[in-house]
Amino acid sequence: MDTSALRLGLHISIEGTICQAVDRALERGCNTMQIFTRNPRGWQFSALDPSIAECFMARIARTDIDPIFSHMPYLPNLASPKERVYALSVKSLKAELQRCVELRIPYVVSHMGSDLGLGKEAGLKRIAAAINSALLEVPGECSILLENTAGTKNSMGSTFEDIRRVLERVVEPKRVGVCLDTCHAFAAGYDLTPS
Repeated sequence: MDTSALRLGLHISIEGTICQAVDRALERGCNTMQIFTRNPRGWQFSALDPSIAECFMARIARTDIDPIFSHMPYLPNLASPKERVYALSVKSLKAELQRCVELRIPYVVSHMGSDLGLGKEAGLKRIAAAINSALLEVPGECSILLENTAGTKNSMGSTFEDIRRVLERVVEPKRVGVCLDTCHAFAAGYDLTPS
């Protein structure tokens, strides 16, 4: 089997500075990686320091780590019927997309959220509206990858049909894709075991 094109990576800590994530990835033998570009457990974050962003991009340029993925923080809920949470979630998605454009990270992985009982159709519409708002406001090469979920109550995106219904509504389809989490898919009822 030719493994020359095989990309293996991990979610890497950005503790200290985002530059240090590159060194950590190399120490672990990664040739791709996922990171948070900011604290994943809060709404607040600082603007990117241009010197740190330059350091990150310079270190990446000296490696074969490619592609790089950012993961959205945990708090955003793109399907939320709660207006404050929804507004903060859309703002967070836009900010993350902008950070990735600045860092030349090509992909942002995002959970779709939970409709909290509002109903699937309403939740899917809110997700698509959030994505469209972010893509229209933040131009660039970075794409949003929708991650499938494990199928907990009111969660969005546990079926391929739900993800397709969001993809059909996006205004820039070339900038939206899917991140398949095999563990989530299995938990949602997709049997991925080899026959």
